[in-house]
Amino acid sequence: MTRTTRAFRVPSPGRAEIAEIPLPEPGADDVVVRTLHTGISRGTESLVFRGEVPVSQYGRMRAPFQTGDFPGPVVYGYLAVGVVETGPGAGRTVFGLYPHQERAVVPADAVVEVPDDVPPGRAVLAGTVETAVNALWDAAPRVGDRIAVVGAGMVGASVAGVLATFPGVRVELVDVDTSRRAVAEALGVGFATPDDAAGGCDLVLHASTTEAGLARSLELLGDEGEVVEMSWFGDRAPRVPLGEAFHSRRLTLRASQVGRVAPARRARWSTSDRLRLALRLLADPRFDALITDSCAFDDLPAVMPALAAGERPGLAVRVDH
Repeated sequence: MTRTTRAFRVPSPGRAEIAEIPLPEPGADDVVVRTLHTGISRGTESLVFRGEVPVSQYGRMRAPFQTGDFPGPVVYGYLAVGVVETGPGAGRTVFGLYPHQERAVVPADAVVEVPDDVPPGRAVLAGTVETAVNALWDAAPRVGDRIAVVGAGMVGASVAGVLATFPGVRVELVDVDTSRRAVAEALGVGFATPDDAAGGCDLVLHASTTEAGLARSLELLGDEGEVVEMSWFGDRAPRVPLGEAFHSRRLTLRASQVGRVAPARRARWSTSDRLRLALRLLADPRFDALITDSCAFDDLPAVMPALAAGERPGLAVRVDH
């Protein structure tokens, strides 16, 4: 008998469904995980849903355990928490990088145990906090730095939440949406609209995925400051203002991406080590402020189009299975 499970699938750009998909037969080193919760990576999964992954990036943008290919049919996602039903460590609650599906068969070393002091519903943020950890390894903030995080989405808010624990730093979360002030307050950092943000920054982390946000990030830097670009624009080609005072002020613009461990840590940290660190950080209840919405698994075909169209605002959406 073929083993199957129900999964959220994009059959073609702009369409969504719950479909029955086959599962591989588990080997001796595999685990079968029954899903408790998944998280929607709003920006990336909206691009996948709309069919906006550039052809040149099909290989790089594959999720570790996706089924199918871009632009579809594809079962995509990478924020999942579940219980190991069979295989090594049966009974453990684990985080894994597999899509929105009721069960998954993955290698045992591809999941990481969720610490006892981290609720499973919060643990879906592990992949996003891991992205924040990697960006901060790239950015290397120093004691007392003046830092702006431009874009108060899931990624930007996660960065601000981690930075809030750095000694002596001034952290300001910057967004056009003033409702994000409450998130900033819950995380223990400042908030400002782009026009009111404090300048003279040592470091700016940009995560708004907008041209205006990137331009404002450069404006907020002090001389010889650095912008770490965390946004992924898909198939768009944003204009970058590298004229005016960019050269005379000796500004730096660099990329950060979670696909590989940051060079500053790569020789000593594995991706599993980095993920375990992210899960340890999630013992802090402040991160609950990032989960602003939830839905049932069976409602995903209606929820994803609304998210992709910007009709369902908020930060992280937890999917309850």
